[in-house]
Amino acid sequence: MRHKTFLAFFLPTATAMFLFIALPIVSVLVQSVHAPHEQVIREVENCTPFGCTKSTTVDQDATAALRADQPLGRFVGLGIYGDRSHLAFSELAAAWAGSARLGDFFDRILHLPFYRALAFTLTYMATVTPLSIALGFFVALAVNAIPRLFRGPVIFVSLLPMIVTPLVGALILFWMVDSRGIIGAAVQWAAGDPNLSLKASTTLTWIMLIVYGIWSTAPFAFVVYYAGLQTVPQDTLESAMIDGASRWERVRYIVIPHLLPLTTFMALIKIMDNFRVFEPIVSFNAGAHAQSLSYFIYSDLGGETRLLSSAAATSVLTIGGVLVLLSPVLVRTWRSFGRA
Repeated sequence: MRHKTFLAFFLPTATAMFLFIALPIVSVLVQSVHAPHEQVIREVENCTPFGCTKSTTVDQDATAALRADQPLGRFVGLGIYGDRSHLAFSELAAAWAGSARLGDFFDRILHLPFYRALAFTLTYMATVTPLSIALGFFVALAVNAIPRLFRGPVIFVSLLPMIVTPLVGALILFWMVDSRGIIGAAVQWAAGDPNLSLKASTTLTWIMLIVYGIWSTAPFAFVVYYAGLQTVPQDTLESAMIDGASRWERVRYIVIPHLLPLTTFMALIKIMDNFRVFEPIVSFNAGAHAQSLSYFIYSDLGGETRLLSSAAATSVLTIGGVLVLLSPVLVRTWRSFGRA
């Protein structure tokens, strides 16, 4: 391919990647090493016939001028990454020195806001990702095995969680787990505790969010796997049946290896998606018991005091976490591509 032709294809893509991916990341990184300017304090001396007194006051004009002159704020370097709201190095060292057991150490660091959000994010991602993929796979196998006459209605019902708007779906489940809802009342009856509330318990809130995550994201895996099942070579399956292979053996030795590239693709997508979990927490109003890294950023950006630097630092740490989690899958894919 001629260089001019190659540039004609590559340059628009490279420009779009620079504008919409690289530039925002660089801007967030720059913002994360700057902190807001402190207010300019003036000392004013008031003199009366009875003497002079000194008082301090905020110079609003000077503060506004300083912030207008340097909108990014003052440069603080990487210090914000180590403060108590983020990696909290000093608090970690104190917790490690003051803990007799490893469990006590984890109990202490889970009181730190960043690590509490990180714990929920990792738990949600590590649970929802494999279970939603597995559920979608088994639903696709089941739908693919039923007569064609019933596939249309079954596929429609299976896709309902993905068709329904996430906010509406979350609100429906939110009312179902209420103490007056069918799930909340059933849990109270099963536990024998009429005062038990799913929304008042941190553990039950986490379980509720994880169940909702699996329910709402499994249809995507189902669609991908159902399409992939139509490409499985039928002659190989028929040969296995003639050789006496059971249904499970055909799935294990023919279907699963054939769908492995799709599984890798969905794992990449779902790891990134689940690591950014945000909507279920807002929809369930569960911020008091469960906070993800994305919700942590949202909290910093909300309210009257917008902590842009803190939100930027958390965003950079989130991006770093996604890259670390994706690196094993990317390395495996790269090696497979190299052997092909």
